Amino acid sequence: MDARDRLLDGLAKEIRAQRLGRRDVLKRGAALGLSAPLIATLLAACGGDDDETDEPAATVGTGGSATEPVGETPEAEATEGEPESASSPEAEATEAETGSGGGRGQGDLLRLLIWQAPTILNPHLSQGTKDNVAARLILEPLANIMSDGSLDPVLAAEVPTLENGGVAADGMSVTWKLKPNVVWSDGEPFTSADVEFTWQYAVNEEVATTTFATYSVISEVEVVDDHTITLKFSEPNPAWFNPFCGGEIGPVLPKHVLADALGAEARNAPFNLSPIGTGPYKLKEFRPGDTVLYEINENFRDPDKPFFPSVELKGGGDASSAARAVVQSGETDFAWNLQIEKAVAEQLTASGNTGVLIAAGTLGVEQLLLNFADPNTEVDGARSEPGTVNPLFEDKRVRDALRLSCDRETIATQLYGEVGSPTPNTLTSPTSMDSPNTSMEYDLDKATALLDEAGWTADSGTRSKDGKQLSILSTTTVNPVRQKTQEVLKQSWEEIGFAVELKSIDAGVYFSSDAGNPDTVAHFYADVTMFTNGTVSTYPLEYMAAFKSNDPDVDIAQKSNSWAGGNYHRWVNEDFNKLWTQAQTELDPDTQVELFVGMNDLVINEVVRIGLVNRKALIGFSNRMRGHVTSDWEMEVYDIQNWYAEE
Repeated sequence: MDARDRLLDGLAKEIRAQRLGRRDVLKRGAALGLSAPLIATLLAACGGDDDETDEPAATVGTGGSATEPVGETPEAEATEGEPESASSPEAEATEAETGSGGGRGQGDLLRLLIWQAPTILNPHLSQGTKDNVAARLILEPLANIMSDGSLDPVLAAEVPTLENGGVAADGMSVTWKLKPNVVWSDGEPFTSADVEFTWQYAVNEEVATTTFATYSVISEVEVVDDHTITLKFSEPNPAWFNPFCGGEIGPVLPKHVLADALGAEARNAPFNLSPIGTGPYKLKEFRPGDTVLYEINENFRDPDKPFFPSVELKGGGDASSAARAVVQSGETDFAWNLQIEKAVAEQLTASGNTGVLIAAGTLGVEQLLLNFADPNTEVDGARSEPGTVNPLFEDKRVRDALRLSCDRETIATQLYGEVGSPTPNTLTSPTSMDSPNTSMEYDLDKATALLDEAGWTADSGTRSKDGKQLSILSTTTVNPVRQKTQEVLKQSWEEIGFAVELKSIDAGVYFSSDAGNPDTVAHFYADVTMFTNGTVSTYPLEYMAAFKSNDPDVDIAQKSNSWAGGNYHRWVNEDFNKLWTQAQTELDPDTQVELFVGMNDLVINEVVRIGLVNRKALIGFSNRMRGHVTSDWEMEVYDIQNWYAEE
């Protein structure tokens, strides 16, 4: 039986077992490209409608509307031209087959592998997705964001819409109704007070959360009753769905555990390493930078889930080893963020027999960040502090020379293959906001002319000016693709007269929230750094907040806020601030696109970031795994309660 036959057979079994409702069949049939008559036959086999508790997803829109999609759907983008090497029929089967899998705790150990090891389990304080992945098994948002931009209720009883009265027509408030009878893993009831507290926690300047920008748009939270809460905004908010939605920025925190840590002491709260939540699993053991062990949360609201009684999440190693562990050796069931070379992916696809690689939508942009502060001048025991100026990048012509000497085509083609495409932009999703105004010019002659014009002379290979060499430090995480990307860039940069020092940092350190570690990305004690970043919302205010400086003490990463500010570049631009502020309240969809494109163009044209490669999220699943449905806006483990194994 080939992969497609196995898929259809599995789908038929789940329908016969009455595990799937009509909505699920429609989703999976469309994902598989089944013909309309075949889907109709499958729907007929489902019998009646879905259970009333299976709330239809509402499409998140703009302009205060909950019915209009934001631009083109990410799902359509992700399915065009996916590589055979990363999206086989086996992969489709893994994504599409869902169901209860036979009841709670009926499986064996579920093994997850994340080559960037988690170091903290509080998403509101984390600096990297790898920490949020580990926390997502425990902590939950009010709703997930699906590939088509719709919201799917998690802790919410229903999705607010204009039609049901949840979304105010003037965009000034949104009312969420919460599921009743939900409890935290310690048995305490989950109520509206927890949602209110999470907002208070996120906007407390002493806590210095990394999600501050998302929640600061809320002016007041009204607890209507234990299971109804209204978020009020001081101005119309087109992105009412950003707070509390999505696994990266939306998790709700337990008030009864953290109420005494609402201030500077929040950074040292035991909860950060030992959280309790409402999710399908609870923490058994956490060894930061190494392993997380989970066991079933016996208080989880769905009595038939999760299927796996225990989960082991191992961190560390590298992406290539993680890919081999799932595809060749069968040592793990799931491997995350497989940033591997094109040749490695092709070899694994050809020889693998225990698992498959899946191109699961757009992950984000591999991009360069430039430091506008001076990484070599110390102020009060810290470097790269606001108020200092990087003497190399003060002249835009030097920054432009770096940009013009980035060979994106070689990097994308040779290192990423069909799971990456060159891009000049930092914002590429939603696709309606992917700017057409920027260029990907690679011209060493122009770059050389700019440095000549700026007065940097090349008497002995490395250019100098006023006795100072044109020497830069470039950092990134330890990863073969990134190290080779660094080498490609270094070759061009040195050809035009830069002296380039490369440094690779373990991902567990680089993305750590440790205020005492100088090698974290937030400290940015270098001239240039590189990582992948992408929006986690269909309205990317949170993502573009990485460039704003409306409140420099909060927005800009620095010693005084424990490097929690999202603006790592230490870039200050009032034109950008005005665009971002207007986008907070703009209700017209066309104007929204103009604002975000304008923000992207400022960042790119001022060479704050240099886009390199638009990456697909390559992940690995063992052949036995079933139940996962990919969302372009969520971390893969968002639906782990639905995963099961078919031996």
